[in-house]
Amino acid sequence: MSAYRKILYQVDQGIARLSLNRPEKRNALDDELIAEVKDALARSAADVQVRVVLLTGEGRDFCSGADLTALQRSETATVMETRADVQATADLFLQMRRLPHPIVAAVRGLATAADIILAEHSAQFGYPEVNIGFIPAMVMAILRRSISEKAAFELIVSGEALPAARALEIGLIHHVFPDERFDDEVEAYVARLAAKPPSAVTLSKNLLYHMDALTFEAALQAGVDANVIARMTEECKAGVARFLKKS
Repeated sequence: MSAYRKILYQVDQGIARLSLNRPEKRNALDDELIAEVKDALARSAADVQVRVVLLTGEGRDFCSGADLTALQRSETATVMETRADVQATADLFLQMRRLPHPIVAAVRGLATAADIILAEHSAQFGYPEVNIGFIPAMVMAILRRSISEKAAFELIVSGEALPAARALEIGLIHHVFPDERFDDEVEAYVARLAAKPPSAVTLSKNLLYHMDALTFEAALQAGVDANVIARMTEECKAGVARFLKKS
C-alpha cells in the first residue's frame, strides 16, 4: 500500500487498485487528490505487472465531482490561476484516456472518465452542476462520446440523477450488479479482464480512442498499422498457435 494522503493505491495480481479516500467530502476532487491520482496512474502505466486499473471510492460516494471550495477560490483568483486549476482536471481525463491499461470504475455513485463502468443497483448518476449555475464543461467531452447527443443534453441541463438501470439503458454504464453481490461481481470482472493478453488490450484501447478524430479512410489505415503490430507480438503468436492446435 502506497503512502498517499487522499487516495489508496495497491497492486495485486495484475490489478492496480486506486481508491479515492475523502469519504467525508464525498470524494470530491481537489488539487491534492487530482495530483495523487495522476501520480498513481503514471506509476501503473510504468508497472509491467499491471494489466487493469480498478478505480473505486471509499464510503458511499464514488466521486461527487469537483470540490466546490475551488469555485469559491475563483472569486479572488486571477484568470490564469483559475485556468491552471481547471486544466489539472482536464489533464487527468486525458491521462486516463491515454493510459495503456483499461480503467474499470466500480461505482456506488458517479463516474464518467473510466473505460468501463460497473454499478451497484442502488447507484445514481447525474451532472448536477446546472443546479448551482455551473456546467460540467470538461466532462462533456467524454459524455458526448459515450451516449447520444440528446441523452447527454438532457442529463446536462436537467441536473437530475438517474438510477443505475436507466444509466445502463442509455449506454452510460456497462453493467449493473445487485448491491449484495457487488464486490464479488467486480472482483470477478476485473480478474477476467486482467487475464487477457495485455498487448492486445493496450493496442485496442489506443486504436479505439485514436479513431475519434479520424476520417473513415484514416481509421482503416490506423487499423492496418495496429493489425501489423498485433501480429508481431509474442502473445498473438502464442494465441494463434494454441487456437490452431485445438482445431
